Amino acid sequence: MLKHRGFPGRLPGTDFQFTIRRPNPKGVTPITMRERYRDRRAPDRRADTAFMAALWRQFGTEPFERGNLDAGRLSWLFGREVLAYDDPFDPESYEALLIIDETAARAAFPDAFDGGEWA
Repeated sequence: MLKHRGFPGRLPGTDFQFTIRRPNPKGVTPITMRERYRDRRAPDRRADTAFMAALWRQFGTEPFERGNLDAGRLSWLFGREVLAYDDPFDPESYEALLIIDETAARAAFPDAFDGGEWA
């Protein structure tokens, strides 16, 4: 499992994790597409924005390996702002390649790109 050096482990001051420390011995947690409803709590929305900003700073428009990125946090963005790069895509692989859909990400998380708190 690739460890993304320099990537934040969590949202500062919270328990929202962005990375995992080691592979899950029971098996890889699959990445799935989770529905984001309009009534999500503000802390959850802040975590999504901070995670997107961290992804953008680390990878930009380049494909990246899932590695030690948290599957739960990725699942909130998967299928919209973060897309599968591999065909076929294996949602249970630490080596799976992903890519940011810049247009969708900028529309959904403008604060992650505008030089604000998270950019």
